[in-house]
Amino acid sequence: MSDQSGPSQRWDAKGYAENARFVADLGMPVVALLDPQPGERILDLGCGDGALTAKLATAGRAVVGVDASPELVAAARARGLDVHLMDGHALDAGTGFDAVFSNAALHWMLRPDEVIAGVWKALRHGGRFVGEFGGAGNVATIVTALEAALDRRGFDAKALNPWFFPTPEDYALRLAAAGFQVRSCELVDRPTPLPTGMAGWLATFAGSFVQGLRESDRAAVLEEVMAAIAPTLLKPDGTWYADYVRLRFAADKPDALGPDA
Repeated sequence: MSDQSGPSQRWDAKGYAENARFVADLGMPVVALLDPQPGERILDLGCGDGALTAKLATAGRAVVGVDASPELVAAARARGLDVHLMDGHALDAGTGFDAVFSNAALHWMLRPDEVIAGVWKALRHGGRFVGEFGGAGNVATIVTALEAALDRRGFDAKALNPWFFPTPEDYALRLAAAGFQVRSCELVDRPTPLPTGMAGWLATFAGSFVQGLRESDRAAVLEEVMAAIAPTLLKPDGTWYADYVRLRFAADKPDALGPDA
């Protein structure tokens, strides 16, 4: 699931499918919160390769997906889905949607107020915005190790960080400022086993931190990071975990709006 305007993150559809399939597999609780109904028009914001979009498109739901990665859009279209290449900061997928849904994508969008404004325009009155993404403290152990390794080499590691991980209070205030009525907005601790290990996770998600390095330096940084985080995130049975903290929310665009809305 991708969309961004900050440090560049490149996506490989095959690598994403191999190393990050758990992202869609663990997205079902937020689908349950969405509670999609037959006949609804749903916009999947940051749909990635369409794994969850395909689930939403069952039972007569009309689902449109958007994503900023050409590679992932192509993979989603290969599933037969209606998916468009689009920056979430300039959302223009139509109007009148019953719901906008987003899983594991909003933390790649570094200008959240622009994203929320676009979602507002896409929804009909009475529509809902439901999603889950990285919240405050998400992958903090990994980020701390990446920043330390890069800082030791003279890089401004914070400038390379591609993620927006807000607190529930911050994000709820942003939603309310745009006019949404916030039903729920909370952090969910979710330590997550990584099916292809930490090396696969870093290769898939941490590209913006290391893409400016020479190949030899890149390998050294990643090895240093894995050594630093192993005492916390590598379990005795050899399973790597990511210290995920997700922000899960549901908000509604009110039915009754003023004349200038």
